Parts: sequence; C-alpha cells; structure tokens
Amino acid sequence: MPQDPFDWTDDAARHRADAGLVRTLRPRPATSALLDLASNDYLGLTRRPEITQAAAEAARRWGAGATGSRLVTGSTELHAELERELAEFCGFEAALVFSSGYAANLAALTALGAHGSLIVSDAGNHASIVDGCRLSRAETAVVAHADPEAVRKTLDAHPGRRALVVSDSVFSVDGDAAPLREFAEVCRAYGAALVVDDAHGLGVLGEGGRGALNAAGLAGATGVVATLTLSKSLGSQGGAVLGPARVIDHLVNAARTFIFDTGLAPAAAGAALASLRLLRREPGLADRARAVATTLYERLAGAGLTAVRPDAAVVSVQAPSPESAVRWAADCRAAGLAVGCFRPPSVPDGISRIRLTARADLTDRQIGTAVSTILATAPAG
Repeated sequence: MPQDPFDWTDDAARHRADAGLVRTLRPRPATSALLDLASNDYLGLTRRPEITQAAAEAARRWGAGATGSRLVTGSTELHAELERELAEFCGFEAALVFSSGYAANLAALTALGAHGSLIVSDAGNHASIVDGCRLSRAETAVVAHADPEAVRKTLDAHPGRRALVVSDSVFSVDGDAAPLREFAEVCRAYGAALVVDDAHGLGVLGEGGRGALNAAGLAGATGVVATLTLSKSLGSQGGAVLGPARVIDHLVNAARTFIFDTGLAPAAAGAALASLRLLRREPGLADRARAVATTLYERLAGAGLTAVRPDAAVVSVQAPSPESAVRWAADCRAAGLAVGCFRPPSVPDGISRIRLTARADLTDRQIGTAVSTILATAPAG
C-alpha cells in the first residue's frame, strides 16, 4: 500500500511532546468567572454594550460578511468612514483597513520592501513582521533589540540602498517600548523609511490613546508609516496601515493581502469605529490602562518577583523555567485568574514568563486579587 503522505506529522507530534511544546486549543465559554489578565482587551471595550450594539447594527445594515475583495464588492461606506477617522485620530494623512493586523504588516512590508531593497528589523519584532520580511524578497538585516546604533551601522554599511527600518512600538513579550525618536533620526539621516507596528500602543500611549507615534511626535511625519490592529484596544477585529496618501494608494494597487483578501467584516468595522469614537469621548481610558499596569508591576516587583517595568499595558514576570511557567499559569487559572504564558521557542531570548495585560476596566479590588493570586502560586526559585 502507498505510504500515507502525512505520516511525518506523527513524528513531529512526538518531538513536540518530548520537548513539552504541544499547543492545544481551549475554547472559552461566552461568559467566565475567570479574572482575565491574558487577553489584549486593554480598554475593556470588547463587551461594552455600545460596542456590541454597533457591531450588530453594522451586520444588520451591511450583512454578515464583506462579500469579496475590497476592490470588487468588499469595500463599504463604513470601511471608508473608519479609515478617515482612524487617520485623523492617529494624525496621519490616510489609512487602509485590512482583515487583520497580521495582514496589515504583511502588506506594508511586501509592498514597500521590494526585491533589491534593504529591511532593517528589530530582533524583538512580532512574527507578522518576521513573515513580512521573508515574503518581501528584500534583503533583511536583523539587528539588536531596541538599538538605534545597530540600525545606524547597518544602514551605513549599505549606502545608496532603498531601505526600510521596521519595529514594534511596544514589544508584545516584555511590554518595553522602542526608541522611536532615535530610530526616526537615524532613518532621516540615511533617507530610510520607518515602519512602526503600533498594535500595543494604540489606545494606551499618546494623547488620549492616539498611539506611540503620537507620543513620540512622529505621527504624520515624512517617511513614517504605522501599522496597527483593531483587535486590542479597540476590542474588535482587523488591522490598518496609516501613512502618506501616496503610500496608501500604492498599497491598494500592490499589497497582495489587500488585493486578494476578502474585506473586513462590517460588524468588525462597525465595532472598531464605535470604539474609536468612545475613546475620543473617554480619553482617560488610556491613562487608566497604564496606571493599572504600573500598579501590577510595582506590587509584584515589590514582593520580590522579577518583572519588567511596563511602558504600556503589558507586564512580564519571569519564571525560573519553561515547565514552571506553564505550571504557574495553570495554577493561576485553577485559582480563577487567566494569565499568558510565554516560553521558548516563542521567546527567542530563552526566558520563560507569565504575561499580564492590564485593562482600564479593572477595579482596585480585582488588581489586588490578581496580585495575591500570582504571589500565592509563584514557583520557588
């Protein structure tokens, strides 16, 4: 009999099990008693009644799906309205909405970093940036984390090349912020573009949550492009690229994840637009999210845990080993607290962690419960 062509997956499964790296899906119920410090719902908007109502109204008006590529039938007046308000809120000339933040990063890097150009990428960048670099066919130089001098040396070694520097604004594992002003200065000196993934900055940093580029004084600056997600602070789904109008026009004509992908579902666009407008009305949400993160850090570090001081809403707490990180997260869950768990190979630095995401809607009592649970379940060593 012919060999089953997928027999090799059994070997792969055994290797993952031996290494303790098996991933499993855990469907969650619609409601849960768990205190959630694992999601990226930084402003606590995904269940706000006005946001879910906006999603429902958009679905009733425009339909359950976008029905096609945005260049065919999938672009609605709602998408255009969301793009106008995103660009204005974040301080850019134009915006283009995608079906996910992942697709937005792939679009920006593949359409702007063509074959023959140079992409300089921070070693701590998100997987979507890594994949975008690979798919772009550009030469990619990975440089030391958050190191403007490493960027400068790399650009200096490639004089005359069309170049693009790409970095997260806030890195998803430790929650530390990139030195965006310094990156921008280096880019200006060498005529390079700067692309910043502001997935973890929008809604948390900048004036009223306008993002890390706003906070750095770079929103709308020449040579600067932002990517972001609608699935974190805005509590919805989707992504966007923001920048000069001519760059956005180029993406419409050249970005494969825009041209060949079904448009963002109207319900997601409606929810994101409602969240954006709510953030305008309640700018203090951004301050509250940062304050919750700072409180979590100070109380955990003050109790002797090794934690990274947060620059936004992510708090990373070091575990002694991959096994202890997994067990710590499980013990927290058993005690009623959901936290994230990051371990190799997902983290290239080899340091295992539990990861906490602050939410603007957490009460002081809930913060106290989270801290006491983490301390009570912390592994020795």
